[in-house]
Amino acid sequence: MIERLETERLILRRPTRADEAGAVAFYESDRSKFVGGPFKTHIAWSCWAADFGHWDLRGFGSFAVTMKGDDTCLGIVGPYYPATWPEFEIGWLIWPEAEGRGIAYEAARACVDHAFRDLGWETAVSYIDPENARSIALAERLGAVRDDAAPRPDPEDYVFRHPRPERPA
Repeated sequence: MIERLETERLILRRPTRADEAGAVAFYESDRSKFVGGPFKTHIAWSCWAADFGHWDLRGFGSFAVTMKGDDTCLGIVGPYYPATWPEFEIGWLIWPEAEGRGIAYEAARACVDHAFRDLGWETAVSYIDPENARSIALAERLGAVRDDAAPRPDPEDYVFRHPRPERPA
């Protein structure tokens, strides 16, 4: 099980209990509107618990994103596959203080590569609320293409299919 990835600026690591407050605050805030929120505290905590426990249940999960040299969690990004999802997903939730700095792209790029390379995925999608213009732009920047024929957990969501990264010859 790979629990840590590094990029030029970031450490992506398995979430710890120290990341709980930031994640719960995200799920309680208006920022979570594109993932069904904002939620009351007990549901926000349950969302966090699902992110946290996914690692033990699936052997992989979304990573806590931190800057190198600072272990403060700035969001949760990575592979996700709960029981009700029809396909493997690469998802991203970035805290407001981390927006606009390219962190989501850098983390998501590393996670797409990780999913195909290390987890052996044959395909990966991102489920995105149609109103979430920033996430749609990120998916497109990653090279993902909208797939209207794909199944989805929420019939209102768009599905963006990520291309398999090219492997060096």
